[in-house]
Amino acid sequence: MAELTERVAGGRAGLDPTRGAAVRGLIRRALREDIGPGDITSRALVGPARTVCAEILARRRCVVCGGPVAAQVFRAVDPSLRVECLVPDGRAAPAGAAVMRLRGRARSVLAAERTALNVMQRLTGMATLTARFVRRVKPYGTAILDTRKTTPGWRALEKYAVRCGGGTNHRAGLYDRVLIKDTHRALWGKRSLAGAVRAARRRCPGRLVEIEVETPSELAAVLPARPDWILLDNMDPACLRRCARLCRGRCPLEASGGITMANVRAVAASGVQAISLGCLTHSAPAADLSLEIAAG
Repeated sequence: MAELTERVAGGRAGLDPTRGAAVRGLIRRALREDIGPGDITSRALVGPARTVCAEILARRRCVVCGGPVAAQVFRAVDPSLRVECLVPDGRAAPAGAAVMRLRGRARSVLAAERTALNVMQRLTGMATLTARFVRRVKPYGTAILDTRKTTPGWRALEKYAVRCGGGTNHRAGLYDRVLIKDTHRALWGKRSLAGAVRAARRRCPGRLVEIEVETPSELAAVLPARPDWILLDNMDPACLRRCARLCRGRCPLEASGGITMANVRAVAASGVQAISLGCLTHSAPAADLSLEIAAG
């Protein structure tokens, strides 16, 4: 668990994924996709000198995420727009709260609106879902982890959203941790699972080595190799409890597969140290945010 704590602290204090060249490029592509040669509706109906005050409102309670990216979207369209993030990322907003305020040219606000909302709704939805899972397991001190099941090109932002919701990032990609999964095991053949752990440690010095197991007997077989983590795949809470007893704290355990809001508390109560959930990023519903014109 010390390693998990270090990863959380490092993730929060490290590079800000809401800024930088990658995000600027994403914003440029998204605006080009949406605006194309120009917003013809606003050109037809809104005068070029018209200015507005507008707000982005949370229609339901949520954990806000993506405000700095949305602000960059508006400024990319018009640097003269005044943008104020009213609720910082990682903070809860009650239903009806204004989370962002804008002042400036009406045409610019309308041109950036959809792209900004798309980003913020998606990331806020992920942070909000993560926070729900975190609250469910809080009595057990179990970490909620994300996975690599992210939108291509959005991984840094989506993992940031998980952190904003109180979750912990698992590996960033294939390069920063060894994770021996069923596909690797199939290619490893009939050689021992403990041997796979030892081989990975020899060939990847300095990297954490984790291995996936599917039964308590497989768990017992890999323990002598002392992996840094063991992933318990698609086990029910009773089987997870048995594995925790077999392990006796010799190695941190991660549960994954078939875990939902309905059973996550029982999974946490089994004694595992972490629970990984692909749904945090691939299935989180978008938050209900809307932009409203407050004054013309």
